[in-house]
Amino acid sequence: MTERGITRRYFFFGALFAGTVPTGGFGSVPSLTKLGYKSPNEKLNVAGIGAGGQPYADLRIVAACGENIVALADVDWDRGAEGFNEWPNAKRYKDFRKMLDEMGRSIDAVVIGTPDHMHAYCAIVCMQLGKHIYLEKPISRTAGEARMLAKAAQKYNVATQMGNQGYSHDATRVACEIIWSGEIGDVTEVHAWTGLASWPQGMTKIPAPTPVPETLDWDLWLGTASWRPFTTGDDEYRQFVVERNRRWGREGFRYPGQEKFGFYLPFNWRGFYDFGSGLIGDWGVHILGPANWALQLSPEYLISVECIKKDSLPPFTFPDVLTIKYEFAARPGMPPVTVYWYHYPQGDAYLPPGMTVEEARKIPGQGPQVGPPRPMRPPMAAGGPGGPAAGRPSGPPRPQGSGYNCIFVGTKGYLGTSGRGEDVGLLPGKRWAEYKLPDPYLPRSPGASTGSNHAAHIRDWLRACKGGAPACSNFHVAAPYCEWLLLGAAAVHYEGKLLWDNAKGEFTNNKDANRWIKPTYRKGWEIRI
Repeated sequence: MTERGITRRYFFFGALFAGTVPTGGFGSVPSLTKLGYKSPNEKLNVAGIGAGGQPYADLRIVAACGENIVALADVDWDRGAEGFNEWPNAKRYKDFRKMLDEMGRSIDAVVIGTPDHMHAYCAIVCMQLGKHIYLEKPISRTAGEARMLAKAAQKYNVATQMGNQGYSHDATRVACEIIWSGEIGDVTEVHAWTGLASWPQGMTKIPAPTPVPETLDWDLWLGTASWRPFTTGDDEYRQFVVERNRRWGREGFRYPGQEKFGFYLPFNWRGFYDFGSGLIGDWGVHILGPANWALQLSPEYLISVECIKKDSLPPFTFPDVLTIKYEFAARPGMPPVTVYWYHYPQGDAYLPPGMTVEEARKIPGQGPQVGPPRPMRPPMAAGGPGGPAAGRPSGPPRPQGSGYNCIFVGTKGYLGTSGRGEDVGLLPGKRWAEYKLPDPYLPRSPGASTGSNHAAHIRDWLRACKGGAPACSNFHVAAPYCEWLLLGAAAVHYEGKLLWDNAKGEFTNNKDANRWIKPTYRKGWEIRI
């Protein structure tokens, strides 16, 4: 192999993904029109399940791309007011099932931005009706539901995309190309981390019930989850939040609009076992994206998952501090690899041995620049209401310290990525300063390196809806990814290693742990493919 040559693994995995473009170009695939696909010049009629917050941000991009927003469903019409006001001609609903019953024939595609526990239910109902799906990340709350979504996508053959925007960024692809080129040798470890969850976690008491707001249908919000009374919290809970922030050096921390935050809503549900997957699903799915792609991680190769550290085990929410260890067997052309995921509020969770933070950082103005520069920002808690519409700066919290939140450990060196996979570099910084990128091999998403990769990610899906190549994070890619990732959320509840049997889709050495893989649904909300 020459210095700039292509290794066998580079050729194999590059060809695997580069080959997704139809030979005749996008929109050239015969027979897709029979499945409801439209010409690239036709407008899609798009509905939203969720009309405020993140789905509102998604739908704004859909509309900016020239598609029609024809219907909106939101169980909380106060929360959904952003979308209702933006598209007054779109018919509005509280129950998305009624929306599909009344308008199904005129809806081509659906953007879904519900809480995690409703993702699989909403997506499968829509796919059964032949609707293309853009589903916010993670695509499910549990690993078993992710597997169900993979089967549904195969059965109903519609265009799908998970909302992990970093998958559409050039830097994620560049990270793959560098690793496949052999620049850092064989990757044997990955260390990825995020900070403190912005939502409260660690409560041990559920406050007394409070009246349900007139704008909210609480029964519909619960959906598949077991019934419980609504509550916005009490003084004891609010004091807990103040003390938690103080304990982690976040005294006075708040997001715009946080005065509306109650015990469960509108965003705190992410920390609850019954509704979300904590930071594993909220930020892990972003930060570990380059590792999933570059290292071809899959539940097929997963050996075990283990929670090797946690500061507590709250009764109904995730802990603030934890470390998850995933062990993967060898994949084609790649050796076994161990992946570590950290909730670490203190800053960088990992640095290469003997390397200081200063040495790890890029040297300003030196080395390749992939995409627009990403300025450092003041430290922020991880997670929180999405996007500029919620009054927060656009984009993810910028990593502090080394500038990375995911570091690949190779036999010949180190590579780091940051954000949602929106920046890449070799460590130490002086190595990156002298580095020349390998020739691009993977196809790029239009606009990802010159503007918002959020917009590029949605355009990637819209193109697939009209007969183009499958979107880069379609469910055939996203479902196996979420499956192995969300097994970490199950491991939080136990001590010791959980051994994985992929053929059966269950743990072999802890039968009780399997209840966190496929949940029991409330009567009337069962999921069937």
